[in-house]
Amino acid sequence: MIPEFNKSNLAEIRQLLSTPKKVCIITHQKPDGDALGSSLGLYHVLEQLGHHVNIVSPSDFPEFLAWMPESSKVIDFVRYPAVATDLLKNADLIFCLDFNEPHRVEKAREALMGSLAVRILIDHHIKPADFCNYTFSYPEACATAELVYHFIIQLGFRSQLNKQVAECLYAGIMTDSGSFRFASMSADTHNIIAELMRAGAVNYLIHEQIYDNFSTNRMKFLGYCLSEKMEIISDLRTAYFAITQEELQRFNHRPGDTEGIVNYGLSIKGIILSAFFCEKDDFVKISFRSKDLFSVKDLAAIHFNGGGHRNAAGGKSSATLDLTVEYFLKILPSYKDALLVCP
Repeated sequence: MIPEFNKSNLAEIRQLLSTPKKVCIITHQKPDGDALGSSLGLYHVLEQLGHHVNIVSPSDFPEFLAWMPESSKVIDFVRYPAVATDLLKNADLIFCLDFNEPHRVEKAREALMGSLAVRILIDHHIKPADFCNYTFSYPEACATAELVYHFIIQLGFRSQLNKQVAECLYAGIMTDSGSFRFASMSADTHNIIAELMRAGAVNYLIHEQIYDNFSTNRMKFLGYCLSEKMEIISDLRTAYFAITQEELQRFNHRPGDTEGIVNYGLSIKGIILSAFFCEKDDFVKISFRSKDLFSVKDLAAIHFNGGGHRNAAGGKSSATLDLTVEYFLKILPSYKDALLVCP
């Protein structure tokens, strides 16, 4: 289903963009392929229209995404807080992409919410907070990059859909749809992919840049996780990994090195739920993935201060890694019926 954005809102935004503006694009902490791809895709469109555009990221992003056109211009709030704060403060327009709550930008929250700029949200997470002047929220979409594509087209900017825009949006859709395998993919999304390829996105090259571009340490870390750290609970159709900071350091961990490892649990026949627990300085970061109708969004929200989508969600725990895993194993049996009913 193609989302139809509110025509009145589109007209007002089209008017706002009719003269050069100072524009900031901001996405969530630790940007993934969709966050960075949707941000850079929109950046390239707005640059063609004559606007002065900057992208602020609340943190760094994985090295395997650095091939995206102009990714070097993304400003890391942690490294350059004064510069990033100034850009947000003086912006005329701020596009908030791929997050539904102000706290998702973490340290950049005060600068974002303190700005007098017009804020425009484009996102596919459920229940967006009311913190923007315009909200384009469609949880049915497989990626925010998909919504940015529709936003561009419905504003009448199809002629700005060049190779750079296409590459960024293709990468965003590909990564957030699990390389086009998740249930959120639709026939309409495949049509978008075809148009992006016609605009210059080379599918196999983008796939290679993202998935065939890992360091030796990252590959050894993956092997270690699969051979030594993956635990299987067969009667509850669950797999999980628990990784300490010491283990991350042993493999010279870099941003993005844990990306996607949680998905490997679902590659095992009969497994419906996979979880990845990763020890940080003062909390445990948690990723959940699931199949079929089992909702990890609810699991993350109820027990781990998180949320996301039905089959892909995340959360945090302020307890130790051992206590967090212990709690997970304690509550897991209460989901037995839901796990067993899945095909």
